Amino acid sequence: MSVSSISPTAPAGTSSDVLVIGGGVIGLVTAWRAAGRGLSVAVADPRPGGGAARVAAGMLAAITELHHGEEPLLDLTLASAARYPEFAAELEAAAGSGTGFRACGTLAVALDADDRAELRVSHALHQRCGLHTEWLTGRECRRLEPMLAPSVRGGLRVDGDHQVDPRRLTDALLTACERAGVVFHRQWVRELTVSRDRATGAVLADGTALGAARTVLAAGSHSGELAGLPPGIAPPVRPVMGEVLRLAMPEPPDGAGPFLSRTVRAVVRGSAVYLVPRADGELVVGATSREQGWDTTVTAGGVYRLLRDAHELVPGITELPLRECRAGLRPGSPDNAPLLGPSALPGLQLATGHYRNGVLLAPLTGEILAESLVTGELPAFARPFSPLRFPSVVPV
Repeated sequence: MSVSSISPTAPAGTSSDVLVIGGGVIGLVTAWRAAGRGLSVAVADPRPGGGAARVAAGMLAAITELHHGEEPLLDLTLASAARYPEFAAELEAAAGSGTGFRACGTLAVALDADDRAELRVSHALHQRCGLHTEWLTGRECRRLEPMLAPSVRGGLRVDGDHQVDPRRLTDALLTACERAGVVFHRQWVRELTVSRDRATGAVLADGTALGAARTVLAAGSHSGELAGLPPGIAPPVRPVMGEVLRLAMPEPPDGAGPFLSRTVRAVVRGSAVYLVPRADGELVVGATSREQGWDTTVTAGGVYRLLRDAHELVPGITELPLRECRAGLRPGSPDNAPLLGPSALPGLQLATGHYRNGVLLAPLTGEILAESLVTGELPAFARPFSPLRFPSVVPV
């Protein structure tokens, strides 16, 4: 029996302490943590457990995803990464199933002189931010990962960047929510309801009205599209499409090491590519990044570029069975950081705009939103990520 067939469904016209609009990884972790604080919680989503996390590779890359200009986000991503071992263990105990969390580390490599120079710049940024990454020669990289191409010129060993399986993670969150008493409304939300300048719940696609003392908008890249949002309240998020491939790695011969033992990533001809090996033998390859509205068509060109760049890193990849090609939409914000907590509309809180870091920030987002829903205020460390930092969501 599937998870979706056994989860509770609420009767029409009910009310709750918290209504979460959106049942992706961020909506589910918010609902689970809020229920754990004693709140009655409902989630509205036609397919809870879906969303961008079903496509994501699950890199917990607080260090290797650090880019110039995004240093303010670093403390948040590092704090969430540090919580992952305990978070995964707690969630697995609550759900009775695994999350695919692996403390395997990451190797970022360079294939030519330009790539190596760029990687040196990243290494310098890590050092300025007090992060530990180790520079390796090409030979040292191949000693760690023998399947790497002979052309690898150097790399960074990043022992602090790990991985989780987002599909197993969302399945576990869905089960944990069910066991915590979260109620699911498996429909689209038609519009937010506002009464006397306060969010009071939502209306579902079939016209059912759901009341809530507090509403959380966690609909990913669709968060800014919700009808009923007053002028100036819609979060400034946009869809950013990414394509991902899934392949099957061979069973290693007796006495031999795995095809890849850790995440490997690089910039090839200016395009980022990564290979994430799962413990179950799956290899995830990604990711393109294109802003083209809501189109999630997987193109032959996108698949070709991913396989071409991955082959530059690991030539043996072309011998692996190709299991899946899929595209998803990341919710990007103007500064690539999430919007967390109370909005300018009383009764409405936001949990969206996580862009590349939705899976990584799931543990901390759940904590932050639960605290904000109970107390009405963000924890001090999360205040830089308040939705009110953008003029478009501040009252006129």
